[in-house]
Amino acid sequence: MKIDWRRNNSLNNFFFNCSSCNLESRVVIEDFLDKKLQQILGVKAEKLNHALETGIIKFFEFQGIPALQFKKDVGNIEAGTVIYINDNIEVIRGFPKIRRTLMLFPTIKNHFKDKITIEEKMNGYNVRIAIIDNKIIALTRRGYLCPYTTKKASEILGIKDFFYDNPHLVICGEMVGTDNPYVSHFYEEIGSLGFRVFDIREKSSNKPLALKDKYKILEKYGIPSVRVFGTFDVKYAPQKITELIKEIGEEDREGVVIKDPQMKISPLKYTSSKAHDEELLYAFTYPFDFGKDFFFSRVIREGFQAFEMGEDQKELQDRARRLGEAILFPMVNTIKNIASGDIASEEVIIDVESQEEAEEFLRHLHDLGVYASLIEFKNKRALIRRIHQSTTDKIKNIINGGLY
Repeated sequence: MKIDWRRNNSLNNFFFNCSSCNLESRVVIEDFLDKKLQQILGVKAEKLNHALETGIIKFFEFQGIPALQFKKDVGNIEAGTVIYINDNIEVIRGFPKIRRTLMLFPTIKNHFKDKITIEEKMNGYNVRIAIIDNKIIALTRRGYLCPYTTKKASEILGIKDFFYDNPHLVICGEMVGTDNPYVSHFYEEIGSLGFRVFDIREKSSNKPLALKDKYKILEKYGIPSVRVFGTFDVKYAPQKITELIKEIGEEDREGVVIKDPQMKISPLKYTSSKAHDEELLYAFTYPFDFGKDFFFSRVIREGFQAFEMGEDQKELQDRARRLGEAILFPMVNTIKNIASGDIASEEVIIDVESQEEAEEFLRHLHDLGVYASLIEFKNKRALIRRIHQSTTDKIKNIINGGLY
């Protein structure tokens, strides 16, 4: 069965709007859709047709190169996957979801074999860096090319030699720091902006390098890794992680990722109570812009963690107090601000060379459905305000007598 591209409005609109899609390139894309795409991805035409028709697969143009973006999983292909249809087909697979353990002791024993390696989970945003058509690009988790991250990743890492030698690989890591426009968090060793690598993967297959190979290649090219706490026997790992997670929380850091050294078993993540509270505090500052699942999942993590750590009454009361304050205090503060005529908003500062760069980043945010505006550009620093419209509107309505 062929992919029925002729009935697909998304594809027809793409051809209509694509400045580089002449007759010759259209034939190439049609041939790619009909014959090669299914073979490359290992996904049946029926699933691809459905994804095209429903907009799960989105067509766009990247610097004159036609491309496909997977907004959700399609078969075994991860959300965030991007395919560039050039002379050479380039597939950058989406970063696979890392599942979470709520109970360390039974899960690690059941999930892993002999050894596990513990790496730090940092509080930032997930980025994949690759080379396409001799250009180094940075993709956010959902597969969007972020102009700010693309520029900063090359400046921070100096990765030209890596990609010259390894064009088939993708660097997967976390952009972190106080000048991070998506998730701002202070790390003493990072400062304003930094990048730490947690995986290196093959482009098309998404196969990760074994950890010893990853560490070796990162050291060769001078690319910084997330912190590695060591490799431990499965039998003793839960106790070690319990000790680590308390230290990590006290240091205002996020958590750990638990990995099979050969990367043949999928990793697991585990986060600190402090990280849960910080996420809730942020979310309840804008309570109508986050889903109920976001709130519920973090409260559930706290319950299982408190149980497994065997907390006494005082420890449990301290955890309950932190949790309640993270929920109630920011929400009441936001209600007060809006009642006094303010709006629910947050401000970030990014370091850019020109106002044009700042405005390009704003266009990227608008493409993501984020309403933001440039407040000031001065001394290569751009002050950007993000508006949380849903929270603003709903709180205003309730204050004025609206029903919930």
